[in-house]
Amino acid sequence: MSRRIRLLPVLAVPAVALAVAGCGGTSHASSKSSTTSKTTAASKSSGSTARGATLKLAANPGGELRFSVSKLTAPKPGKITLVMTNPSSAGIVHAIAIDANGGDHKGAVVGPGHTSTVTVDLKKGTYTYYCPVPGHRQGGMVGTLTVK
Repeated sequence: MSRRIRLLPVLAVPAVALAVAGCGGTSHASSKSSTTSKTTAASKSSGSTARGATLKLAANPGGELRFSVSKLTAPKPGKITLVMTNPSSAGIVHAIAIDANGGDHKGAVVGPGHTSTVTVDLKKGTYTYYCPVPGHRQGGMVGTLTVK
C-alpha cells in the first residue's frame, strides 16, 4: 500500500511568512532632503486627449513612502486620470487618491507589481494627490497636481 505525504502544511508556511513580510508594520518615513522633486506635464505621449489627460507616476521601488514625482501638471481642465504603478520591488501595498471637488477620490489599494488608477473631472487649480493607505500620506507619500 502506498503512503500519501501531505505537502500543504509545508507549502503554507512560506506563504504565510511572505504575507506577513509584505505587511507594512514598520515606518518607512523618508526625509524631505532625500526626496527629489520632479514635474511631469501631460502630453500626447503620456495620454493627453481632447477630453482630458492621463498622468503616470510610481511608488518608490525601494519601499520608501514617496512617489516617483512630487509635482504633476495637466495642460487643461477636464477628466484627469492618475495612474500609479506599484513596482514589484516595493514590497508593500499602495494606492492613488486625490483631494478634489469637496471629497477624496481613491483608486484601489494594490500590491507590488500592480497599478492603481483614479479619474476625476477637475477645473483649473491646484490639488493634492496622495497614497490613502493608513500612515502613507503622513509618511510623505503626497504630491501636488496643477491643472492649467
